[in-house]
Amino acid sequence: MKAKTQRLYLVLGALVALGGAGALAFSTLGDKATYFYAPSDLAGKAAPVEAIRLGGMVEKGSLVKTGETVRFVVTDNVETRQVTYTGILPDLFREGQGVIAEGHIDPASGVFTAETVLAKHDEKYMPPEVAGAMRKVEGKVS
Repeated sequence: MKAKTQRLYLVLGALVALGGAGALAFSTLGDKATYFYAPSDLAGKAAPVEAIRLGGMVEKGSLVKTGETVRFVVTDNVETRQVTYTGILPDLFREGQGVIAEGHIDPASGVFTAETVLAKHDEKYMPPEVAGAMRKVEGKVS
């Protein structure tokens, strides 16, 4: 076999292996993806079965602590969603601030059960997903 033919087979084999590795990586990432929703995105729709991220602002006056269980309302200034979380909240978590909660919606009650709660890191920061969803909703309302 000529050297040119060997190189061609080697390059084709490398491309097939690279394509297979890429397909495997994308299929694995697709299974682990969590989708972001604002409360308006969930209004009037069936609750997604998979894990999701719910983002918005913590409504003032909605925070209720009972032991390690915390209940609060997330809003995007149009719709709201009740959230329940059991665990220790981030130090920067407070009413009137941006939040992203990862978890699932109970289909029976419609309450979002968070497994993870993420809070903003300084006074000027809002998670990009929350800021985008709030701008999108404000654009519909105006």
